[in-house]
Amino acid sequence: MSVLKCWTGSMFMLLAMAGGVHAEMTVSQSNDPAASLGVNLTALLGQEKTALGAVSGSRLEAIVAPKKVHVAQKSKTGLFGLFAKRQPVVTYDRNWVANLPAPKGGAEYECLAKALYFESRGEGVKGQAAVAEVVLNRVESPKFPSTVCGVVNQGGSSGCQFSFTCDGYSDAVREKGAWMVAEKIAGAMLDGTPRALTDGATYFHTSAVRPSWSRRFEKTTKIGSHIFYRVPIVTAMN
Repeated sequence: MSVLKCWTGSMFMLLAMAGGVHAEMTVSQSNDPAASLGVNLTALLGQEKTALGAVSGSRLEAIVAPKKVHVAQKSKTGLFGLFAKRQPVVTYDRNWVANLPAPKGGAEYECLAKALYFESRGEGVKGQAAVAEVVLNRVESPKFPSTVCGVVNQGGSSGCQFSFTCDGYSDAVREKGAWMVAEKIAGAMLDGTPRALTDGATYFHTSAVRPSWSRRFEKTTKIGSHIFYRVPIVTAMN
């Protein structure tokens, strides 16, 4: 807003507050615009002086003080906060794997990487991530061992849970590229990549077989040549 507009607006407000202060102003009939402006300006300044005298000091300060403009700050949980917390999109492809950091060693990581390599390296990135979900879902279930190595190496009267651990074949890694992929997927899953593929599955088998136990469980999905299952969810009856 220009200085003239601010001055004029304040003047009119002061005139309104001055109440009974009035002054007549004669409009000049002269063709000289400068003369007319001088008369009008003199009268106008006189009215302003009278009006200022009728206004209290506190009210005058409130009128002429610049207004503070409050800029609303974005909440940390608002739009920018959501962008800051947004997790990388998991695409389950080679590009996703290539951008994953090199995993750190450790027994749990080693056991999971071996399970992915020997059980599902031919299933692609998504298929291996799905098998990793089964292992980690078992770790969280009271029906299975509470560690990754315990789950992967679990055996029983019906044989090993993961066949590579007791099939009699060497567990030597011969495909370095496939092993690197399994390593990175294992590291990402252990680091908290969301388990969004198998809907809580704790069992799987290849589509080439149909084990009797599969009829007791709820099928959740099929990824590649693997079919995934979970214990049926029982809801209370009213």
